[in-house]
Amino acid sequence: MASLHQFFDDNWLNLLALVWFLACFKGYMYYARKRSYDTPCLASMLHMYRKEWMLRMLTREVRIADTTAIANLERGVSFFASTTMLILAGLMTILGSTQRAIDVVADIPFASQATSAEWELKILLMISLFVYAFFKFTWSLRQYGFVSIMIGGAPLPEENVSDQQNEAHASRVAKMTSMAANNFNLGLRTYYFCIAILGWFIHPWIFMGLTAGVVYILYRREFKSSTLNTLMMSTGE
Repeated sequence: MASLHQFFDDNWLNLLALVWFLACFKGYMYYARKRSYDTPCLASMLHMYRKEWMLRMLTREVRIADTTAIANLERGVSFFASTTMLILAGLMTILGSTQRAIDVVADIPFASQATSAEWELKILLMISLFVYAFFKFTWSLRQYGFVSIMIGGAPLPEENVSDQQNEAHASRVAKMTSMAANNFNLGLRTYYFCIAILGWFIHPWIFMGLTAGVVYILYRREFKSSTLNTLMMSTGE
């Protein structure tokens, strides 16, 4: 019990920083998802545009442009998935040269002294987050593949399908496209939060400040940005 108290006494600031980071990371993910259902944001506006896209897709006999657009989206996701693997390889390499990295950071002003175990735990946190991002990117890739299949199976105009059936099919394809985009967005958010972790290698207070800054940037971009205002120009919102 005494050793446990000693551990908390020696590491209370790092533990506080870790709890703050996890609260911001999970809290913003939950907040953004809940608010997207009842508040105009990038996710909700883009879903509306995807629905319009799929309704127009059903009126075209040749859908090469639609499948090409999906392929372009897949390439962007594939780039981040591949980049994530390279980052993970780099982080694994750093685990094998922890002391050298500690010596480099020690020359930075205001940098706090850290043990090898603390450094390895911080790197393991980054590895865990990038693994999470990798799974989100690859799942997004698979979902975009499903969208291509759903477009291929969409009814043609000459089939004289009812408006209700067309509406239902467009809704399904748009929802699958939004699911793929949302998983890609989750991977990108994880990249933002991993940048904040870099501050932890210098000082826990810098880490907490950067984490709060990432939440602010994400909120501004998704709920208050000029991009969102532009998307809303034709919606009457």
